[in-house]
Amino acid sequence: MDRLEVTYLFNSGFVVKCGRDLLIFDYYLNPTVGLEQLMADSENVWVFSSHRHADHYNPVICDWQERVTHYFLSDDIRYETGVHKIKQEKVVFMKPYEQADMKTLQVNSFGSTDEGISFSVEWKGWRIFHAGDLNWWHWKGDTPENIRMAAEGFKTELAKLQHLKLDIAFFPVDSRLEEYRALGAEAFCRTVQVDNLVAMHTRGEAWTAPAYFPDKERPVTVWCPVQSGEGRTFSK
Repeated sequence: MDRLEVTYLFNSGFVVKCGRDLLIFDYYLNPTVGLEQLMADSENVWVFSSHRHADHYNPVICDWQERVTHYFLSDDIRYETGVHKIKQEKVVFMKPYEQADMKTLQVNSFGSTDEGISFSVEWKGWRIFHAGDLNWWHWKGDTPENIRMAAEGFKTELAKLQHLKLDIAFFPVDSRLEEYRALGAEAFCRTVQVDNLVAMHTRGEAWTAPAYFPDKERPVTVWCPVQSGEGRTFSK
């Protein structure tokens, strides 16, 4: 499959469509997208939640199980509201640095610099990464010690990702970090081979990447959706 349709839901939530199959990442809110109809029209639906924060995990996903092929949930979601309703055979709980092979897709979990995990997914010839809350969280006004620890923690996780070659990476560019909002995304794109970066967790504020992001030697195509329902088609 040489075409991938990506639709922005909200915060870090996305629907990724290829043929009649769907991936749904970090569903939180969905003001505009007809998600129920998309699932009804699909042969396989794979649902991912990177951690238990309310802006990444919504218990309503548990009510979708009759249309969901498999759930991949961070282990910290195991005892959250609604999860007990999912049939055991339909859910895989993942800690960092684990693998789940479902024949039609392969999922590898990596770490985070907040709670939960990040996901690397190989599916229909596409290599997709969803960072969850993995980011370089450089907060202005924080203590020098916390800033140093945040930098070290991110670089430690980043070193474990440097072997990846990605068609699409969903990565936080949080506007609350102000001039440091793209610090993590830039380091990620300098370290990991990324063709297309999709900015997320923007808090509703658009981000425009500088020309030749992250640099002239390794330019990456960047898309920063802001409004729920925005979509883009990626081709190989």
